[in-house]
Amino acid sequence: MFATAITIFILLILGEVILRMFGRLFGLYATVKEGYCRVYVLFGKVLGVLAEPGLHILPLKLGPAAFIVSFFGKCYILDMRLDQEYLRSQAVNSEEGAPMGIGIWYEMWISDPLSFLFKNTDPKGSLRANVSSSTVRCLSNMPLGSMLSTRHEMSRAVRGEVTGKSEEWGYGLGSVYIRKVHFRDAGMIHQIEEKVVNRLRQVTSAIRQAGTNQVSVITSSAEREAAVEFARAAAIRPATLRQVFSEIERVPEVSHALFEILETQRIAGSQARIHLLPSGVPAGGLTALLASNPSTPPSPAR
Repeated sequence: MFATAITIFILLILGEVILRMFGRLFGLYATVKEGYCRVYVLFGKVLGVLAEPGLHILPLKLGPAAFIVSFFGKCYILDMRLDQEYLRSQAVNSEEGAPMGIGIWYEMWISDPLSFLFKNTDPKGSLRANVSSSTVRCLSNMPLGSMLSTRHEMSRAVRGEVTGKSEEWGYGLGSVYIRKVHFRDAGMIHQIEEKVVNRLRQVTSAIRQAGTNQVSVITSSAEREAAVEFARAAAIRPATLRQVFSEIERVPEVSHALFEILETQRIAGSQARIHLLPSGVPAGGLTALLASNPSTPPSPAR
């Protein structure tokens, strides 16, 4: 029993595969994937277009011709999904004569399967050539500043130029965007780099010089104010000392002690040699003794 069940199961699977194969071969049904389209042509005449995804019974869609379209006709399977392409470095010239390169990106999809199949042998290549020529035609002789800063307006101009032709060929044109604008001449690029570097150096030097000048102004102002204050202090110093000494002279003891201290500091700071005599020794006797013995080293100042 088990072997019989396995055999029946295998035969059913094979029968289902064979039945589906003959069904497709004789045009009984067709399945359309999501985002795809089927166009059936028999003897140069379009029988029908299946654009809805799912299972379709061909005799109900195409009539009795569905049984022979697989043998004497043709089925075109078209990809209706959104597609995109990028054209690099389209050569244009600015109003100033600078050779520029434009990189343009655009989206497209098949909007009319019949126009796509029968109105142009290479609609995708024709659309590419049309976008390229429209880019050159619409964007040439633009001012260089506008070319570098108004990409949105440039994209709209190219899209408006291309849309009419693309619809004739069965293509729907989506977004068009200028993604890159660059210089094509290597010598010009080198010159621009040199100018930018030189300008940066000039700006840096100007900033450094302005800082130096500002520091010089601040320094000179500070020096001038300090000189004024020192001159003022030198001018009022004698009057101030005279006033202080006048107040000190009012007290004789303080005045005498002050002048004694000042005299002592003056003598100590003069680095002079001083001979001190002990108390009780006659000055003349010790002086004669020192004069008669020159080898005796002088006493250090105290």
